[in-house]
Amino acid sequence: MRFDYDVIVIGAGHAGCEAACAAARLGSSTLLITMDMNKIAQMSCNPAVGGIAKGQIVREIDALGGQMGIVTDRSSIQFRMLNRSKGPAMWSPRSQSDRTRFIENWRKILDSTPQLFQWQDSATELVVEDGMVKGVKTAFGVTFQAKAVVLTAGTFLNGLMHVGQVQVEGGRVSEPASRGITEQLVRLGFVSNRMKTGTPVRLDARTIDYSLATRQDGEQDFHHFSFLPSVHSDLKQRPCWIVYTNDEVHQVLREGLPYSPLYNGQIQSVGPRYCPSIETKLVTFPDKDSHQLFIEPEGETTQEMYLNGFSSSMPWNVQVEAISKIPALRNAQIYRPGYAIEYDFFDPRQLNHNLETKLIKNLFFAGQVNGTTGYEEAAGQGLIAGINAHLSIEGKEPFVLQRNEAYIGVLIDDLVTKGVDEPYRMFTSRAEHRILLRQDDADMRLTPLGYKLGLATQERYDLMRSKQQQVEDLVQFARDFSVKAALINPSLQSAGLQTIKQGVKLYDLLLRPQLTISKLAEFIPSLSAKIDSLENERRDEIVEAAEIKIKYHGYIQREEMIADKIGRLEKLNIKGKFDYPSILQLSTEARQKLEKINPETIGQASRIPGISPSDINILLVLMGR
Repeated sequence: MRFDYDVIVIGAGHAGCEAACAAARLGSSTLLITMDMNKIAQMSCNPAVGGIAKGQIVREIDALGGQMGIVTDRSSIQFRMLNRSKGPAMWSPRSQSDRTRFIENWRKILDSTPQLFQWQDSATELVVEDGMVKGVKTAFGVTFQAKAVVLTAGTFLNGLMHVGQVQVEGGRVSEPASRGITEQLVRLGFVSNRMKTGTPVRLDARTIDYSLATRQDGEQDFHHFSFLPSVHSDLKQRPCWIVYTNDEVHQVLREGLPYSPLYNGQIQSVGPRYCPSIETKLVTFPDKDSHQLFIEPEGETTQEMYLNGFSSSMPWNVQVEAISKIPALRNAQIYRPGYAIEYDFFDPRQLNHNLETKLIKNLFFAGQVNGTTGYEEAAGQGLIAGINAHLSIEGKEPFVLQRNEAYIGVLIDDLVTKGVDEPYRMFTSRAEHRILLRQDDADMRLTPLGYKLGLATQERYDLMRSKQQQVEDLVQFARDFSVKAALINPSLQSAGLQTIKQGVKLYDLLLRPQLTISKLAEFIPSLSAKIDSLENERRDEIVEAAEIKIKYHGYIQREEMIADKIGRLEKLNIKGKFDYPSILQLSTEARQKLEKINPETIGQASRIPGISPSDINILLVLMGR
């Protein structure tokens, strides 16, 4: 038994698993400490991965060499691409997972990763000496030494669950809270506060009347999360179902509001605005007659169903009565009621962009301890924290993703620059360069970076280069190939589309929104042959990527120019170069915030709330610009 490691990761949720796996694969001896080894990467709420902007994060994790995309694909029981009616910058993959298989697949990865070890226990204290973390103490009285520590405790730090007026200590149902670390970090100068999240009731599938619900099947095309073509699910695909609340449901809930911890003063902390409880929906939207709910399976064979959209901390009997007023659920048997949970988090402005704390060297935070919500946001942070924990003890430069490189870069920059006043959730609208951060090209953007780090494998890198070359070849073919009017006009006319008067390049024809490469291949034998020459296993993926590059070339090029201009400010390092309180030309608010956050670059300073363009101009002048 060894007691000294390069990196220790506290917590084996989505952030902790990515962090531990990344650090170990990069070469650091790593210990993952978790309270329950049977609940590795437990999907505490909905057993689903991805969604709007979240799906892009998962593809980025995969492109860098992380594991979430692989685990999700292997445990998927339904896959859908959301936002297809919008442009490709908005397309977002989402997968319903088998909760048990998700854990099993993560366990296989962790158990087979060299230099990665696990210890089942509760971390109660950090060993800190001279402003540097040195190890971890546990509830069993064991002290482990480490050169770096990554804290990913999720909702377990002083977790408190609420079901009506009943309060139960715990980080998740039937699991104890973690105590000691928050109190220690506050003594060391960290700012901590409380947040709240929640989860809905779980239903017995055998007691649901599906004839009164609308069936929603998944998609069976080529899309999935991992860029590795060999990764797929062998599980039976299952449908979801849509139902709606009604006036009777709302009446029961309104009568129960005085007993809701959210509205009787029992819960003081802030919950996620974009994933509100059903009682919050009633209060926020009093004129709405109904709310859409999704009945989603928790696994391939289980009868347990998740009632998405009905998160609640109401008393259990109020939840039961309200659900019984939904026609499809009038006889529903409930496995367990929904509950809210309060937990500690730390102001993320106390972190650098590599997720290392400013107060203690080689101590990294990732996940909900930074004020975020969601498996995907946690996993993205965990990956970056694990990478940087390894790089830090190796004495190497930090790995930081910029806002124009990845949603993960947007996420972390928002956290450390702006802080949070509610649980942070990623949206496409948060990314000013989202046309550059599409889910289809995450491998092109990030696999070279992961490969350079040593995290992305040679196989993954070679696959990316091959895809890149085939996409470029197809785009060039479209630029070079001329389409004769006599050849294409009959087909255009039969499809009700405008004909051409003379020959045009295939590239220009594809700029029409009604036409696609696949559609034109039906009429143009040379294009069909070109498609057939592509790598069979990834043919549809390559065609889609090429088509996006053609149709959105102008938008992409313009956004790249804007990102390049803004990127110049990111290269102007100002950390440690100014005594902000003494610069009287700056506004009082600017002096206070710049001193508190101590931004790395002019670019980061420009994104701090309260910092005006004139403040930035003053800093540029003082830098000699």
